[in-house]
Amino acid sequence: MDKTPRIPGKFIWFEHVSNDLQKARAFYEPLFGWHAESMPLGDEPYHMLLNGEQGIGGLTKAQAGEPSHWISYMSVADVDAGVKAATAAGAKVTMPPTDFAPVGRGAGLTDPTGAAFCLWTSTKGDEADSDVPVGGFVWNELSTTDAKKALAFYERAFGYSHDTMEMGGEIGQYHILKTTDGKGRGGVFQPASPMPTMWLPYVHVPDCDASVAKAQKLGAQQVVVPPSDIPGVGRFAIVIDPQGAPIAMLKPQPTE
Repeated sequence: MDKTPRIPGKFIWFEHVSNDLQKARAFYEPLFGWHAESMPLGDEPYHMLLNGEQGIGGLTKAQAGEPSHWISYMSVADVDAGVKAATAAGAKVTMPPTDFAPVGRGAGLTDPTGAAFCLWTSTKGDEADSDVPVGGFVWNELSTTDAKKALAFYERAFGYSHDTMEMGGEIGQYHILKTTDGKGRGGVFQPASPMPTMWLPYVHVPDCDASVAKAQKLGAQQVVVPPSDIPGVGRFAIVIDPQGAPIAMLKPQPTE
């Protein structure tokens, strides 16, 4: 894939923080056609997730007592400046700016509504925007108890704007975070029913129903949202993986 200069505001990496790396591989590799490869990073090897030949994310070991979960990485031009802007806007630092030679510099944050995410500046630039292949991360979505506060934070700290659409039902208003180029980078909504405050990544699948059935055979704990159609978007579902981490999948509606 072509590398471009950094694309601030784009979610460029997704990491499964796992209580059992082998169990995570046994679920995700057959489900989405991924494979993991070890690479040196500091004192311990890093398990990189690849979709074909493209690195899309990683597997890391959870700390003692930490539940398994997915964490999203946002590209920024300067991690230290990003942390400063985020904390000024109300974020809390969970990992200070840290070098991960030779690949980049990162930091961990929680936004003012409690959602965890990371900042990242790659030494090699970011993947150019293109159609996301099957098995790639196609969307990222923030469910929060306070959409107004979340939007104000991400716009102030990282320069996003947003569009709003009425979805009705449990979702109500759905907001699209956009970078200065007008590209939608993620969704924000305040569910009517209680949901964890978190960023939830979506994986492009060729058949949503078949993927949910396969996830259940591979040990998914729960189907939180069964395969459902979103007019003009596609068919999606949300499951809980064998270690308790939510993951979403989407078969996008074909573009004309």
